[in-house]
Amino acid sequence: MAYEKTHDLLDLAIWMQSTREGISLNEIADKYQVSRRTAERMRDMIVSQFPQVEEVVGENNQKRWYIPQGTLKDFISFSAEELSVLETARELFDNKQMADKRNVLDKVITKIRAGIRPDVFRKIEPDAEALLEAEGFICRPGPKLVIDENIISQIRLAILQCHQIKIKYYNKNTKKISINTLNPYGFLYGERNHYLVAHHADGFFGNEVHNFILSNIKDVEILNQVIVNLPGFNLQKYAEEAFGAFHEKPFEVEWLFDAEVADDAAQYIFHPSQKMLRNKDGTLTVKFKAGGKLEMDWHLYTWGNHVKVIKPTDWNKE
Repeated sequence: MAYEKTHDLLDLAIWMQSTREGISLNEIADKYQVSRRTAERMRDMIVSQFPQVEEVVGENNQKRWYIPQGTLKDFISFSAEELSVLETARELFDNKQMADKRNVLDKVITKIRAGIRPDVFRKIEPDAEALLEAEGFICRPGPKLVIDENIISQIRLAILQCHQIKIKYYNKNTKKISINTLNPYGFLYGERNHYLVAHHADGFFGNEVHNFILSNIKDVEILNQVIVNLPGFNLQKYAEEAFGAFHEKPFEVEWLFDAEVADDAAQYIFHPSQKMLRNKDGTLTVKFKAGGKLEMDWHLYTWGNHVKVIKPTDWNKE
């Protein structure tokens, strides 16, 4: 039976042009929630319409397919909704004091707008503006930290070049500036602070990784020395060890939400490793393992008396 979902086929074709690794049948089936046989038919229809499709063999001898760049240049267009989402993301970066990402997104939006035909752009621009006006951000009270955009750019360049950096870092407790030579690994963006994740290159702290508040970094120098990667270190796994950006030894966490707020709590992702259990009395149990007691306290405070900490058992003793 012919596959009639033209929208999905065009989306698949664009997806196949966006990657050089190619797309497998399993990935097609997963993304479009179809059987493997239907995934095969979708692939066959793409191949029949675009003979430029290349077949490659990936890991485990799995066949994958991609469309060479530029093949679909006349088929790709942008909707008012897509443009408004990009504009919303730009405002979100501003709201989160992420000026470096805002500037990169500015360039992306400019390039996209430049690629849209004038007659099409005149039609979708009013709709995009209307959608943008219908969205907003909740203002969070409190000071906004000023982060030097040039410092962020220098650190990002060092990471891309795999070079160590030397930073001047202001310690708010001692009121002094220290000089640190670091292996920079990446950034963590939190609600209150944004951080550089790095390892001291002099080995004084062993294999321990530290978070440096970006607003406290006063100067950056890119060094000639190549970054020394810690064996087995993964930024995503490192981020998941904590509830927020404060890192400490992970511990077992168990929260019990009462029946009044259980439905609301069930919609939250408190931590990537969480497990939720609906209890017979209507309450909700949430379990995960992470560090970051202070940020957990801040979050639990927003639930008032509707949540009880079961683990750790000594939560309120400090």
